[in-house]
Amino acid sequence: MQQPATQSQDQSLDEFWMPFTANRQFKSRPRMLESAEGMFYTDVEGREIIDGTSGLWCCNAGHGRKEIAEAVSKQVVKMDFAPTFQMGHPLPFQLAERLVEIAPKGLDRVFFTNSGSESVDTALKIALAYQRARGEGTRTRLIGRELGYHGVGFGGISVGGMVNNRKAFGVQLPGVDHLPHTLDLERNAFTRGLPKHGAELAEHLEKLVTLHGAENIAAVIVEPMSGSAGVILPPVGYLKRLREITAKHGILLIFDEVITGYGRVGAPFASQRWEVTPDIMTTAKGLTNGAIPMGAVFVSEQIQQAFMHGPKGLIEFFHGYTYSGHPVAAAAALATLDIYARDGLLTRAQELEIYWQEGLHSLKGMHHVIDIRNTGLVGAVHLASREGEPGARGYEVFEACYWDGLMVRCTGDIIAMSPPLIVEKSHIDRMINILGDVIRRTP
Repeated sequence: MQQPATQSQDQSLDEFWMPFTANRQFKSRPRMLESAEGMFYTDVEGREIIDGTSGLWCCNAGHGRKEIAEAVSKQVVKMDFAPTFQMGHPLPFQLAERLVEIAPKGLDRVFFTNSGSESVDTALKIALAYQRARGEGTRTRLIGRELGYHGVGFGGISVGGMVNNRKAFGVQLPGVDHLPHTLDLERNAFTRGLPKHGAELAEHLEKLVTLHGAENIAAVIVEPMSGSAGVILPPVGYLKRLREITAKHGILLIFDEVITGYGRVGAPFASQRWEVTPDIMTTAKGLTNGAIPMGAVFVSEQIQQAFMHGPKGLIEFFHGYTYSGHPVAAAAALATLDIYARDGLLTRAQELEIYWQEGLHSLKGMHHVIDIRNTGLVGAVHLASREGEPGARGYEVFEACYWDGLMVRCTGDIIAMSPPLIVEKSHIDRMINILGDVIRRTP
């Protein structure tokens, strides 16, 4: 087995079963990262790689932030762990208060998790239990969307709409249906910002209400922007129409903002940038700048109050995680919020949006490029698939970019980028130049 030059020849790569990875392919030529600072990773061979993906959509403030490291270190020494089952400690209360300050108005209660997947399953359980708590227990059906990604729990893959995340696992949650996706290459290719066509796709929810009955539907969950499926943007007016339909029928609207949250599209949350407030909002990733796993689910006081009945000693919601509100994660999140506020990172994507957009769209006209999509500081270059080899061209571009010094994401034949919010114009130029060079020489 080939090993990087500076990696110990005695180190085996066999025991670690890597997530969402073609393990045999990776281990034939490993891409091993060793350190990170600012906008750059350094691999085990000393190669500098500009981070075009914020790690995995999570390192919004860039890498190596000493403020976060110091906060984590101090908290580990002071108190490494404390339970939040029937006990408490100050940090998650402080963090929840800080988060509500930047959240969409009305989402003023926070339930802590450890990941986006846990945030989604938590949101779905809150939705189902809420409907029952308010006397509408027949509302058990959940509506997701095609090409949606909502993590890897059984709840998330059930409402999600990416086939490879579902097909190997057999039975999923019963009573789930899906809206059509909004990717429309015929009408919206090479749109700059939100596409103009497709708002009418929200009307499909009315068809599902007619099919299943509003009295049987608990919630609809969508990503404001579908990131993992390849940066699929909401058409102008689409999210507002979903909000109108759900409100009309008493259906909860859940926004999965695990990717779009904490500044990615130019506001603290996409719901604020696009002026649509859901009933429940899931977050993770950028909450701690990727330093410590943590997620947060936002709900309204009205939803929480529906549970606050019966004897005061009764546990109102039988759900939670050992590490909900973990002290070290909370310390990391508080330090991260300080950085976001001090450096203006939660809105910086709007300042660079046009420069980023022009850079991406400069690749239009290249061989194999069939669409380019962008909003805030996120974008995708959609490549034509080779006949009989879907995804092969995208993977080759992804791998070649790495060896040329740029980290991108590939979803099939879609190349996605979401650089840290500290990115400068010179970094954007560098990323676009590398990606363009790689696409030119990829057959």
